[in-house]
Amino acid sequence: MEALILSCGTGGGHHSAARAVADELKRRGHNAVFLDPFTLAGRKTAAVVGNSYIRLVQNSPGFFGFVYSLGEAYRHLPVSSPVFQVNNLLSRRMKHYLEQNHFDLILMTHMYPAHILTALRKKGVELPKTIQIATDYTCIPFLEEGVCDYYVIPSQELTGEFTARGIPAEKLLPFGIPVNRKFTLSFSQRQARKKLGLPEDGMCCLLAGGSIGAGDIPRAAGILRAFLAGEKDGTLVVICGKRRGLYKSLLKKYRNDGQVRILESTPRMAEYMRACDIFLTKPGGLSSTEAAVTGVPLILLSPIPGCETHNAAWFSSHDMALTAEHPQTDLFPALTALQNEAGLKEKMLKAQRTCINPDSTRDLCDFAESLL
Repeated sequence: MEALILSCGTGGGHHSAARAVADELKRRGHNAVFLDPFTLAGRKTAAVVGNSYIRLVQNSPGFFGFVYSLGEAYRHLPVSSPVFQVNNLLSRRMKHYLEQNHFDLILMTHMYPAHILTALRKKGVELPKTIQIATDYTCIPFLEEGVCDYYVIPSQELTGEFTARGIPAEKLLPFGIPVNRKFTLSFSQRQARKKLGLPEDGMCCLLAGGSIGAGDIPRAAGILRAFLAGEKDGTLVVICGKRRGLYKSLLKKYRNDGQVRILESTPRMAEYMRACDIFLTKPGGLSSTEAAVTGVPLILLSPIPGCETHNAAWFSSHDMALTAEHPQTDLFPALTALQNEAGLKEKMLKAQRTCINPDSTRDLCDFAESLL
């Protein structure tokens, strides 16, 4: 199989899901090409698209939520969205790329490339089978404008939300969000801590803000450090992502604290999740799913208004996570509940096993192979 995997750099989850699928296809002996379609217009263009989103959600999450709500309203109008029209500008370059490279299947983890391919389809360009992969627990605005042969959705329970946007039920594949197979590997917490050089005993809290380091990480880190103050061998690991300034400031603040480890990005996220007792993160669709596949008590912090609000609500309503939308007031009670309420952790882990498909990537690749 010659597969093209399209993604976009607006947050790390889209790329992570895309690479999970690409890696699994390669493991099976297929050729899988990973591409951000905006690089066809130059790497600077791709960087502008990705960094514009990152700066917006880092610096003005409330404004992003406002824009998201406008999208919810605009999608009811009987005209193509401005988002679709902008993505259409890249269709000529994508057409040329597909003429120069043969593919049997195109998968995409972002709606932007789906819009580009839909624009080509409307112009009569013949395309291979296409699969769009939803990476949030909702049908986000304008996803439905990407007309594909199939849509991978996070859960069977979300079928009605996607069909309400005009997507035929027979095109929906409720496999779940694809995650890298390293999150499914079985190894003990003790083994993970030994590999990472963490204390094998004592509570370990892992704090992250996704690949972009979103949310009030400094405040959350301070609350967690106070929470661990009475814990012998207690450890706090903070992953700052792409926020270099955040990394430097926290490194300076905790440079003499042997119980705090500050990191930028890390390729060992699966091991850190396995090593920790509690994982605290913003509710990105991919990172929340990775946590549930790993099976770790989860607290979701400071959702970026919009799709992450839906993600947090989904995980909370299914008992897979606690939420602390405002860390200053909500975080310490959530930590105390996880530590003291009998059976709460076990209930959470059971819900994660029940609601999340750990074999989503395998199931998707099985389906992809069946199309040949």
